[in-house]
Amino acid sequence: RSDLVVTFDAIHDQARPEQVVEAIFAALKPGGHWLCADIAASSHLGENLDHPMGAFFYTVSCMHCMSVSLAYDGPGLGAMWGVQQAKALFSAAGFEEIAVHALPDDPVNNYYVSRRPEEPGR
Repeated sequence: RSDLVVTFDAIHDQARPEQVVEAIFAALKPGGHWLCADIAASSHLGENLDHPMGAFFYTVSCMHCMSVSLAYDGPGLGAMWGVQQAKALFSAAGFEEIAVHALPDDPVNNYYVSRRPEEPGR
């Protein structure tokens, strides 16, 4: 198993994102971390109205991200799936300490740092 897994703008495109996140969890050693860069957005449309690239991201989401997932009977998260859905998905897979970081010069991505818990008794 690994101490660190890194993904860049990939989870929202997956046909089965929950399975991918579960596989990342399984690939990590207890106490290992996952760095996931993904679109900086809210899961709620109204909170994205002032997003500097919101219209573009929603367009790309409809034309590519959601289409790829839906073509394989996936949930169609899309590019604007948002921080709320991301944290819920990561938590459901077993991750703890899900921190969301934004970089001041990057309006595109949030950087999620999630930790696989230590095994009990260690």
